[in-house]
Amino acid sequence: MSEPKQLHLTAFMRPVSLHTGAWRYPGSYPDANFNLKHITSFIQKLEAAKFDAFFMADHLAVLNMPVEALKRSHTVTSFEPFTLLSALSQVTDKIGLAATASTTYDEPYHIARRFASLDHLSDGRAAWNIVTTGNPESAKNFGLDEHVEHSERYKRAREFYDVVTGLWDSFADDAFIRDRESGVYFDPEKLHVLNHKGDELKVKGPLNIARPVQGWPVIVQAGQSEPGRQLAAETAEVVFCSPRDLDAAKALYADIKGRTKAAGRDPNHLKILPAALIVIGDTVEDAKNKRLKLDTFVHYDSAIASLSIALGSDATGFDPDKPLPADIPETNSSKTSRLGVIQLAEKDKLTVRQLAQRLGGYSGLAFVGTPETVAEELEKWLAEDAADGFTVTFPFLPQGLDDVAERLIPELQRRGIFRKDYEGTTLREHLGLPRPKNQFFG
Repeated sequence: MSEPKQLHLTAFMRPVSLHTGAWRYPGSYPDANFNLKHITSFIQKLEAAKFDAFFMADHLAVLNMPVEALKRSHTVTSFEPFTLLSALSQVTDKIGLAATASTTYDEPYHIARRFASLDHLSDGRAAWNIVTTGNPESAKNFGLDEHVEHSERYKRAREFYDVVTGLWDSFADDAFIRDRESGVYFDPEKLHVLNHKGDELKVKGPLNIARPVQGWPVIVQAGQSEPGRQLAAETAEVVFCSPRDLDAAKALYADIKGRTKAAGRDPNHLKILPAALIVIGDTVEDAKNKRLKLDTFVHYDSAIASLSIALGSDATGFDPDKPLPADIPETNSSKTSRLGVIQLAEKDKLTVRQLAQRLGGYSGLAFVGTPETVAEELEKWLAEDAADGFTVTFPFLPQGLDDVAERLIPELQRRGIFRKDYEGTTLREHLGLPRPKNQFFG
């Protein structure tokens, strides 16, 4: 009998919870996004639970929302990723360290140096999440009045990838001979000068850092748009995505894996890890009550605005403690979004207030239940080719993380679908990914 497929789990840790009410939950750490002692304890718990990686998103501007909503957000302040991950590399041994870095508002030489440095500091645990930056406010922090157009951002990103990986290959793995007798530090025959001149970028090189421990840090990609899927198929080794349900996930999985094969790559060398909020309780009802309680910490003023956007109709006049009205007028907004909201309200029997707080808190994929019921769902997604694993987001910290690490992980291990120890020391080894050959030196 063949071994069961193995689940890969990364932890989404910037912000430490995607739920906007997380910082207000009783027993949580309100300053968790910007407290090194707390974050150190989180990553060490994740490493003890054998998570593949600690994953940091990044923003180059405060979120583009009205200040009345922004003032309630715990994401308004967070560490810069490389500074934090460099520090965390020294208090961990095995867990991967993944960071977002923008191809739109940074330069390839900067990105190549930072990730190469992190890979060396961590002995081969770095990963680069390639993003083109979605927040239009970011442009104004980098000397532009308008955000760079979508297709142009992706065109630059594709070339950017080629430049960064080319820079990582500047030196052969054995270039640094450090021969005291001859006084030769490195072999110049094993140095490649990139001399890249493309449509978007011009970079001479070489990189002034030895080739990374992993050859290249692991490449993560987060786009679900048409150009995002194609970029993932051509470049990514991990895809971070947000399908709404099992059927949508299976379609996305098949599409990206198919594109990967068409691009001449092994689909097994690309891991698709949807984001998922996981809430664990003693019973399914207990877990649902935790989720409902968490949603109550989303302020109604910002929550109702989220509901109005999702419905495409002003919801401020609805009775907050009754179900959605049956006669909500249709507008020219997204019919898919509107229908999804109405179906959610019916399925979970939510009042307007509860529905608004759900949307204003975290409206993505969620698994809510006991360790056994959640493990069963994760196993189903894995078996049905909807995911290779998940990017776990926690409802509140530290307890939400503890529930996953101490209760869910042992159940996944009991089922034989999650490791009891790391396969190696590098992130590539954890994910079952090959070490890339140097494109200039074989």
